[in-house]
Amino acid sequence: MGDGAIDRGAAGLTSLRRYTWWTVPGMTAGVLAVFVGAWVLDGDVPLWARVPAAAALTVEVGASVVLLSRRLALLPVTDAPPDGPPAGLLIAAAGAAVVLAALPLALRDYGLWPVAPALVVALLATYLPPHRRRLLIAGAVALAPLPGGLASLVAEDGELAYAALFPAGLVAFTAWVTLGPLWAWDTARRLDEARRLEAELAVKEERLRFAADLHDIQGHHLQVIALKGELAARLVELDPARAAAELKEIRRLAADTLSDTRAVVQGYRRTTLEDEITNATRVLAAADIDARMAVDPGAAAARLTDSARHLLGLVMREATTNVLRHSRAGRAEVDYRIAGGFARLRVSNDGAEEHPAALEGTGLRALAERLEAAGGELTWTHDGDRFEVAAALPANPPGSTGPPGLTGSMGPTGPTEAQESPQSPNPADGAAR
Repeated sequence: MGDGAIDRGAAGLTSLRRYTWWTVPGMTAGVLAVFVGAWVLDGDVPLWARVPAAAALTVEVGASVVLLSRRLALLPVTDAPPDGPPAGLLIAAAGAAVVLAALPLALRDYGLWPVAPALVVALLATYLPPHRRRLLIAGAVALAPLPGGLASLVAEDGELAYAALFPAGLVAFTAWVTLGPLWAWDTARRLDEARRLEAELAVKEERLRFAADLHDIQGHHLQVIALKGELAARLVELDPARAAAELKEIRRLAADTLSDTRAVVQGYRRTTLEDEITNATRVLAAADIDARMAVDPGAAAARLTDSARHLLGLVMREATTNVLRHSRAGRAEVDYRIAGGFARLRVSNDGAEEHPAALEGTGLRALAERLEAAGGELTWTHDGDRFEVAAALPANPPGSTGPPGLTGSMGPTGPTEAQESPQSPNPADGAAR
C-alpha cells in the first residue's frame, strides 16, 4: 500500500468525521434552535415560561454539542467503553432537558415537550455499550407516553392518543438518526485502523521475505565458499595448481554473492529452477557427491509462471544447502517432471543425520507456507539415513509462455534415463562441469 493510498484514506476519514459532526452535534443544535427556539420566541407563550426556557435552551445546546463532539473523538464503543461522558456536562444537559420538557408540558404542548428529553436519551446512549444502549432506549420509549398521557387525561382535552404515542415515536426516531451516523463513523474508524495495520503487516512481511531471500543467497554461497576454501587448504601443498583453481572459484563465488545481494536489494533477482539445478550439479560435484539429475523433457518445456519457477528454484536451493550443511551425503538425486497437472520436484540424499537440523530450522517450513499459498505443497521425509524433499506446484494452463529448455550440465533426459554426474575423486574437476 503506497503513501498516496494512505493519504487518501486519511483525507476520506477526515471528511467523514466532518460530515458526522454536522449530522449529529449540528443536527442536535439545529433541532433545539428551530423547534424550542421558535417556542421561546412565540409571543403567545407566557413570559414566565419563555425566560427559563431560553436559559435552559442555551445550556442544552452547549452541553449537547460538547458531549457529542467528545464522543466523536473516542474510540468505538464496545462492551467496555474507554471513557464515559463528563458527569458535569451530562447533569447540565439532563437538568436543562427537564426544564424544556416541563414548561411546554405545563402548557399542554404535547409535540414539543419530548424533544429535549429524546435528544438527551440519544446522547447518553452514544456513550453506552450496545446491550445497555438497547435497554436505555427501550425503557425511554416505554416511559415516554406517561407524562403526556397523564397530562391529557387530567386536562380531558381529547388528545390522549397524540399525547401518549407521539413522544414514544419521537424518542425512537431521535435515537435512530443519532446513533446511525455514529455507528457509521465507528465502523469507518475500525476499517481505517485495520487498513493501517494491514499496511504495517505488509511492510513487515516484505521485510521477512527480503530477509529470507538474503539468507538463502548468502547462506548458500557462503556454505559453498567455506567448502571450497577447505578443499583449497588441503590442496595447497599437494596440488598448488588445483588449489589456485579453487581459489579462483572462491573469488568468483564471492563476486556472485555480492552481485546477487545487490540484485536482491534492488528487487531484481528472481531465482529460477533451471539456474538452481545447474548450480546444484556443479556444487554437489565439487563436494564429491554423486549427483544424479533426472529431468523430464516435458517438464523442461513446461509452461510455468515466473512465480512458480521462482518457488521451485528456492526449494532446489534450500534442498542443496541442506545436503551440504546437514548431511554426509555420498549420493544425491534430483527428479523434475510434470505429472497429474503438477510440476513435481524431488530431491533426496543419503548420509542424513539422525536428527536432521533442517527439520529444526525455518527454511523448509517457510517455503511450505509459500507453496501452499500458491496452490501446491512441500513435504519432506526422513527414513534412516535418507532425507527427501518433494515439492509440487500446479502446471500452467495452455497459452502461457514456458521456460527455456534445460541445457548444459542439466540437459534434458528421459523420464527413465538420468543424466549422471559420476562420483569423482577430483572435486575440482567435478566443479568445472
